[in-house]
Amino acid sequence: MDIIIAIIVGVVALLLGILITSTILRKAVEKKSENILKEAQEKAEVIKKDKMLQAKEKFLQLKAEHEKVIQQKNNILQTNENRLKQKESSLSGKIEEFQRKQNEINSIKNNLSSQLEIINKKQGDLEKAYKQQVEQLETISGLSANEAKAQLIETLKEEARTESITFIKDIIDEAKLTANMDAKKVVIETIQRTAAEHAIENTVSVFNIENDEVKGRIIGREGRNIRALEALTGIEIIIDDSPEAIILSGFDPVRREIARLSLHKLVTDGRIHPARIEEVVAKTKKQIEQEIIEIGKRTTIDLGIHGMHHELIRLVGKMKYRSSYGQNLLQHSKEVANLCATMASELGLNTKKAKRAGLLHDIGKVPDNEPELPHAILGMKLAEKFKEKPEICNAIGSHHDEVEMDTLISPIVQVCDAISGARPGARREVVEAYIKRLNNLEELALSYPGVVKTYAIQAGRELRVIVGSEEINDEQANKLSYDLSRKIQDEMTYPGQIKITVIRETRAVNYAK
Repeated sequence: MDIIIAIIVGVVALLLGILITSTILRKAVEKKSENILKEAQEKAEVIKKDKMLQAKEKFLQLKAEHEKVIQQKNNILQTNENRLKQKESSLSGKIEEFQRKQNEINSIKNNLSSQLEIINKKQGDLEKAYKQQVEQLETISGLSANEAKAQLIETLKEEARTESITFIKDIIDEAKLTANMDAKKVVIETIQRTAAEHAIENTVSVFNIENDEVKGRIIGREGRNIRALEALTGIEIIIDDSPEAIILSGFDPVRREIARLSLHKLVTDGRIHPARIEEVVAKTKKQIEQEIIEIGKRTTIDLGIHGMHHELIRLVGKMKYRSSYGQNLLQHSKEVANLCATMASELGLNTKKAKRAGLLHDIGKVPDNEPELPHAILGMKLAEKFKEKPEICNAIGSHHDEVEMDTLISPIVQVCDAISGARPGARREVVEAYIKRLNNLEELALSYPGVVKTYAIQAGRELRVIVGSEEINDEQANKLSYDLSRKIQDEMTYPGQIKITVIRETRAVNYAK
């Protein structure tokens, strides 16, 4: 029984302890919660104050900036207002000045009106006196004023006609005596005052080598190097027993120069094989094209010609590698330009236009594509295309009488062209005909479809035709060779025989990376 009571007492005590503990804990938690809440409220209050201060500072900053902007605008408005006031005062002064001058003009106008009335009155008196004098003269002479005037005019006409006939006869007689003398004097002085270098290009270039061992390297295994070089340049390379020399034969000086420079680079470099030859020839062609442009620029600068289109400058440089009846075309054109300038100066004409027309008169001989037109007409069209003046174009087109001469420069260009060409030794008809025949031979082959390049070599005894392998097969290449031989035989005149070689080449190129 005591144990039970003790257990009950223990349980009750335990319950009381738990209840007391929970009460104490609850109070502690509530107190802690109150403290946390209080701290949070304090922190919130502090943050609130900080934000309010920041907002206040931002507001003050924006207010200051706004006031600054307003002040600047006010200053601008004040400045504009002051300027307007100054203009208004200036305008008022000008208006006053204008009114003052207008009053002066009115007063002058009134004075002029009164003086005009006096003049009109005096003029009436003079006319009345004049009529009285005329009436008195008519009474004395027995003739009216119109009859006397007609007699006087007729007398003066007869005297003037007689004097003018005599004067004209004297001028004609003097002109007959001095015209030929003066013309010869101008031409001779022009020729004597103009000195130009005269170069005649031939159809052969010589490439010098250090020793004959280089010849074997140029020929290559089974002749592949020399064949590649001839195919790429269109020049026949003659390697014979001539010591330390290789002959480059071809009618086109540009191709010969490309072949010569390419050979020089290949021999200097030492690497001679078809791929290297193709690379060097391509680079040399670009170099020659740049050199042509430089020659054209230098020529125009030397002659004092400015403002010429860059394409015309390129064609002028290209003249160096062309000939006219064996006469170097650039030297001929420079000579004609200087002759034209001298003759125009003697005759009191524009020397710059004359010199420009003289330089460009044969520009139609060096176009990139050669249509079936006379070179004078083609040159005139090129000059018109590149915005040359009408008098220059007319001088170019009329120097062989293809078009009518419209300006005084045109006959000067024609005469100076004849002077330059008629100089003894300047031209060789045979060479020009030979070059023309080779050009016609190449153009004939180019007219066929599928033909890429044509080269007339061996002095025109062989025509090499390179065709596209994708466009023409082997059978068509054989047919093309036969057709070309028949067409050349029917349409052209030539000595001996011409060998037609059609080359069809297929290349496969890939790169190892």
